[in-house]
Amino acid sequence: MQDQENPEATEVIKEVVEKDIWGNLIEFWNFVLFPIETGENTVNITIGNILLVIFAFVITSIVLRLIRSFITDKLQETDKLKFISIFKFIKYIVYLVVILVTLSSAGINITIILTASAALFVGIGLALQELFQDVIGGVFIILDKSLLVGDVIEMEGRVGRVFEIKLRTTRALTRDDKVMIIPNHKFMSDVIFNYTQNHKTTRESVSVGVAYGSDTKKVEDILLKCARENKDVMESPEPFVLFDTFGDSSLNFSLHFYVTDSFVDPKIKSLLRFKIDEEFRRNNISIPFPQRDVHFYPNKAYTQNLAKNE
Repeated sequence: MQDQENPEATEVIKEVVEKDIWGNLIEFWNFVLFPIETGENTVNITIGNILLVIFAFVITSIVLRLIRSFITDKLQETDKLKFISIFKFIKYIVYLVVILVTLSSAGINITIILTASAALFVGIGLALQELFQDVIGGVFIILDKSLLVGDVIEMEGRVGRVFEIKLRTTRALTRDDKVMIIPNHKFMSDVIFNYTQNHKTTRESVSVGVAYGSDTKKVEDILLKCARENKDVMESPEPFVLFDTFGDSSLNFSLHFYVTDSFVDPKIKSLLRFKIDEEFRRNNISIPFPQRDVHFYPNKAYTQNLAKNE
């Protein structure tokens, strides 16, 4: 008798599982959240599609995080920052591809969704035109490598060291320890000076004028001596002096030298000026200031008025 009841109980349990539990799960999975209609076709976005995209998104995030950690652990700090900036753009592209592939594998025609959303995309594009310009500018920055983390740039008279490149903006630290936030489209439309694009060394200069009659060869030797004694000035390439011009009140010279960190060159130039002034005083070489002789020629009326007043 018990053997006959067991098959019946098993059938009942199986029926409950298939129709009630599993059936409810399938119904929940296929529940349509919103339809997308385009012409004669309709695409139904279900809860299952959303959950599938979220699952793929989470798995992709974990995999990308592991890849980034694996690569950055073997890089130096400067190279690590550059790689992270590039990796951010790669991550967004991978996310987009994964979402499209996941929806396509779930049986959704992606072209229909893109066609239905075309008008919406146009409206958003017009409203967020500058935002898209920034995003596109950020992509081009990475593709043509015109800017990398750690580069020293000059923009609108301000010098900064880039420490972060985001999808919309680039952030740089100025010499005053202030953060300069630059929209990425600026790098496509404005002229930007990149001090470290080719190499880290840059050539700087300090100008000075000496009085007429000074020993120009001695001035050159003093300027070179000041440069060689400064620890921040590179020995190779060697510093050199140019006799720029005969000025109105002075003989103008410029000391040219190379440094490895142009971000701090104002401090180096200041130290050199202190040293040059000290050496000039020690060697009796004067730095003149502009002088003007004013000649006053009184006319006849002025002379007569002056005589009357006396």
